[in-house]
Amino acid sequence: MPIIKSAKKAARQSIKRKSKNEAIKKTIRNALKDFRKNPTAEKMAIVQSEYDKAAKKGLIKKNTASRRKANLVKIAKAANVKTEKKVAAKKAAQAKKAEAPKKAVAKKPAATKTTATKKATTAKKPAAKKTTTKKAAEK
Repeated sequence: MPIIKSAKKAARQSIKRKSKNEAIKKTIRNALKDFRKNPTAEKMAIVQSEYDKAAKKGLIKKNTASRRKANLVKIAKAANVKTEKKVAAKKAAQAKKAEAPKKAVAKKPAATKTTATKKATTAKKPAAKKTTTKKAAEK
């Protein structure tokens, strides 16, 4: 048992930190367990978010979180889960394909280019300051 006041405070702080860290680890474990049972893009996003939060708070290192998130993607690919980025990219590609024929049909004639003459602007020089010497001031 600590005797010094600062050691007592440090002991109290470590107890609080331990409980918070355990709670974060528990949420990660539960989210990961839920994702492994039924892998979906939404659940994967939740687990990845939990890993990011833990890394931000210093509970796990950044590279550890990155490695674990990469393993989640491997699990998702094995289960044939489409990630949100892939779905969004496919929708964007389909939208471009749908718009492409419309643009080709509605071509406008090319407008003639007009050449504009640039006006030459002359920069005005600032007026030179007059310097006076003591002798000139006395006269």
